[in-house]
Amino acid sequence: MEVIDANRDELGVEPICSVLQVAPSTYYAAKSRTPSARAVRDQVLGPVLRQLWNDDYRVYGARKLW
Repeated sequence: MEVIDANRDELGVEPICSVLQVAPSTYYAAKSRTPSARAVRDQVLGPVLRQLWNDDYRVYGARKLW
C-alpha cells in the first residue's frame, strides 16, 4: 500500500499493481476498508507502550512490555 501510494502520481496505480502482481481492485478495496478493531487498538496502545519504553530507559524489549 505504501509503495503504491508513494508512486501513484508518477507511475499510476495499474502499472504498479501489474509489476507487484496485485490486482488493482485489491488496492482500492484495501484503501476503502475501515480499520479493524485490532488496528484501532494498536493506534491507541502504540504511543502508550512507546512512552513506557522511553520511561524505562529503552532497556526492555517487546517481551517485557507485553
